[in-house]
Amino acid sequence: MRKNLPAIFLTFVLLILWQVIAIIINAHYILPAPTQILVKLWELRENLFFVQMPATMSVTIIGLVISIFMGIGLAVVMDMSPKIENALYPIIIASQTIPTTAIAPLFVLWFGYSIWSKVLVAILITFFPITIMVFDGFKSTKREMEELLITYGAGKWDIFFKLKVPTALPYFFSAIKMAIPLSIIGAAIAEWLGAQSGLGYFSKRMMTQLDGEGVFAPIVLLSAIAMVSVAIIGYIEEKCIKWRKEI
Repeated sequence: MRKNLPAIFLTFVLLILWQVIAIIINAHYILPAPTQILVKLWELRENLFFVQMPATMSVTIIGLVISIFMGIGLAVVMDMSPKIENALYPIIIASQTIPTTAIAPLFVLWFGYSIWSKVLVAILITFFPITIMVFDGFKSTKREMEELLITYGAGKWDIFFKLKVPTALPYFFSAIKMAIPLSIIGAAIAEWLGAQSGLGYFSKRMMTQLDGEGVFAPIVLLSAIAMVSVAIIGYIEEKCIKWRKEI
């Protein structure tokens, strides 16, 4: 708890500053105060928590799960074959140069307002850090450790599972902690650009009504979900990688 005190203190200071600036501006449709947003969250709790949030979380979770399998799979095949690495790596990099705001409406045209048009946006944003970081984890394996295992008669798969996987595990958890917020952002952007439900859709609808608190309420909720999710992954990481503290 003590190590989180600086972050808690800074957050408190920023919220106070936000509250003061909002009071000075006195235009809630432009910059609502944190207290006004909390009141709006409470007023809209049934709609936000039981209608809009499940829609966004469905997109986020499906996109994240597919991205994890896709990212790990690409990292494994690139590590196994330098030729595949040379073929795939530029394509993976190029996939991140596509503007999300440009491709999301096309997904809506191709798949309609179904969940998959939004899931594809989440995958496009999310799989990249998982692929690159896990691949870098595999590559960070020390060559002398590989040679030592080979002298003991270890095969290619023995080296992979007993050496490369444990080495890449911290990279994997770091990638997941990056991918969770990105997946949530991807889902919200997809809903903003073309959806009939979800927190991103609701925020856009509130903007057309010049309801500043209604615009910020889903954003605050998404931020809270991302922070809690990353904290849970961090806790799991500490339990899975105990040796990290011993180094």
